[in-house]
Amino acid sequence: MKTENFIETLKQQPRLGGVPRLNLGALNPSATQVSRVNADLVAPVPPQQIQQAAAATTQQVQQLAQQLANQMVAEMQQASVLSRNGRTYTKFDLANDVIANQTETVTAGMWSDGLANLITHFTSSTQTTTQRRYYVDVLHKAPSETGSAVQYSLAYGNALGSGSDSQGQLNDSPSKAIYSQYRQLLLNPSDSRFTTAGSGSTDSIYVINFKRNRMKERLDAGNFEIPLRLISGSRPTNATGSVNVSGSTLFTLIDDSALAAARIGDSGRVYNIVSGSINGGVFNSTAPVYYGLVYPDYGTIILDGKMLDQQLNFQTNTGSSSEGNNHFALFHSISGSALITNPATADPFGFLARNSEKVTSTHYFVRVKNAEYNFSNNPSYVTGSVGQISQTTFVGDPKTYITTVGLYNDRQELLAVAKLSKPLLKSFQREALIRVKLDF
Repeated sequence: MKTENFIETLKQQPRLGGVPRLNLGALNPSATQVSRVNADLVAPVPPQQIQQAAAATTQQVQQLAQQLANQMVAEMQQASVLSRNGRTYTKFDLANDVIANQTETVTAGMWSDGLANLITHFTSSTQTTTQRRYYVDVLHKAPSETGSAVQYSLAYGNALGSGSDSQGQLNDSPSKAIYSQYRQLLLNPSDSRFTTAGSGSTDSIYVINFKRNRMKERLDAGNFEIPLRLISGSRPTNATGSVNVSGSTLFTLIDDSALAAARIGDSGRVYNIVSGSINGGVFNSTAPVYYGLVYPDYGTIILDGKMLDQQLNFQTNTGSSSEGNNHFALFHSISGSALITNPATADPFGFLARNSEKVTSTHYFVRVKNAEYNFSNNPSYVTGSVGQISQTTFVGDPKTYITTVGLYNDRQELLAVAKLSKPLLKSFQREALIRVKLDF
């Protein structure tokens, strides 16, 4: 019933109560006329009859109001159904559909293609002679191969400038420049030397520096293993030549994060490098053999030259103005390890490393109810000038396949697109809950 019809019905209801009916045209001041007026008064209606009539009217009003309310609810429900069937956007309920600022630590293989084990190591002739005196880049494929990329770099530093030729430049040898660079980068301002638990203060360091794009936020402490092969025989003065690593002796180095908490310095966390393996842990954990330091937040490993000389026969060139290129000895030791099979895995020994980063995520729960998104705006879904459903079996029971979820802002501008791994069937008999995860 329309509102105006409801009001008109109320107007037609009888009035209740004792109301006098006067003949005003015959009224005069005489007593006789006053008596006649009193006689013309309508007798009062009994209270019980008034209550019954009022109750009947009230019931009619309530019935009419309920009919009107039911009609309005039905019209709203029908409009809602029509809106949902043709819906293009659904607004998120921020309290129930969105979970923001979820932080988790994600690790992955350090090397190209997400690999965690590097068993092939190449240098490139594209590096100039001057560059190679300071550092050498190590690639995972031959430089001529497609996809070949630098994985890490090696360098040698000496606080006194020994082991490299200054070539006439006073106090400007490559080894001294490397030592000064990493001292300023990693040590506290008051420290002039790297100090390791293996030999104490040391002037001689070997540096492994991971490429920044491989490391992401940091080196994953406890998840790297450096294979080093013993240098056998005498090595040449200049390590760019042939270095003999034909012996079968091999060492693997890890950090001691499983034994002790990190020391915190100006460069962030610092762990010791010790003899051990990822699977077996620290060798002789009660009295470890210390080889250097690792700075995971910088992706830099400092190996003590004295310890490498003592344990792996590196024979570090510490001559004055002598072109030693000691970092190439470290390259030969690492790359030569792949020629030995790891008995635990039956694979060649490789350089194991993983990166780590904290990822902040927001989760959006896309709830698709049974009456929603059962039609498609794809032109092939309909046919004819009036838009009839082209697939006759869909008439009365339409079906679609959800393949993509788009996230929009309030201005209906597309901000992100999520692709499902496979199409998801949707009909009036099926509902869907799709979780969309955005990482920042």
